[in-house]
Amino acid sequence: MQLKINDIAPNFSIIDTDRKIVNLSDFIGKKIILAFYPGAFTGVCEKELCTFRDSLQNFSSLNAQVIGISVDSPFANKAFALKNNLTFSLLSDYTREVSKQYGGVHEDFAQMKGYSVSKRSVFVIDESGTIKYIWVTENPGVEPNYDEIKSYL
Repeated sequence: MQLKINDIAPNFSIIDTDRKIVNLSDFIGKKIILAFYPGAFTGVCEKELCTFRDSLQNFSSLNAQVIGISVDSPFANKAFALKNNLTFSLLSDYTREVSKQYGGVHEDFAQMKGYSVSKRSVFVIDESGTIKYIWVTENPGVEPNYDEIKSYL
């Protein structure tokens, strides 16, 4: 089932960079920018998440929290966060279940049979847990429209 605007965002429980379980419901009460990215240490993903990092003060003033999700291990996500000074949560969807529930996955990514990654996608969720913005791309080399995301906060 494909998610739509005004759907309640499905809750999930996945692990952060310290292998602690994080639930989407932990963030209810704040606006959430849920950013799925294909892979840590890749050029477009690094640029995207650093752009979110550089906007954190603005997001915070709008009562918004960024959460990054990829299929990378918590260890890779932690190294990625340290390298790029990312202070928001990076979650590890190594089972691909959350990615499939939200924006989907690229199968046989980079011509590697059996390897799948999250599709680059962004969801803005309001304080009550309702999805207010959805952006999903089939092209992993495309960044989201950051101004558009901010307009939904």
